[in-house]
This record gives sequence, C-alpha cells and structure tokens, in this order.
Amino acid sequence: MAVIKTIELVGVSSESWRDAAGQALQEASKTIRGITGMDIIDTSCTVVDGGISEYLTHVRIRFRIESADR
Repeated sequence: MAVIKTIELVGVSSESWRDAAGQALQEASKTIRGITGMDIIDTSCTVVDGGISEYLTHVRIRFRIESADR
C-alpha cells in the first residue's frame, strides 16, 4: 500500500514562472526522496518601478512515504 504526502512551496525566479516552479522542485529534491509529481497552484509576481522583478510560482509537490518495514 502506498501513501502519498504533499507539501506546498513557492518558488522564486528573476526569469520566469516556469523557472520559479523548477527552483521549487530543485530545492525540494535536495531533501525529499520519491517525488512523484507537482501541481502548479498559482502564479504571481513582484513589481518594482512598473516592471516585474520576481516571478513566484506556488506549487504542490507529491511524494511517497517510505514504509519502515521495507
């Protein structure tokens, strides 16, 4: 039997929303094993002097919980 856990993160990039999502996944991958998927929940940005300074992508990452008896 598998159990899937989810966490929500916000990735930040000066390049694009896609890069921000990639940043969130890359950071999560440093400490979480068994990532099986990611949902994009929302996108937004920070505006400075009339231009976009940061792209933010809110993501939900799914990963399998490892069983202690395996």
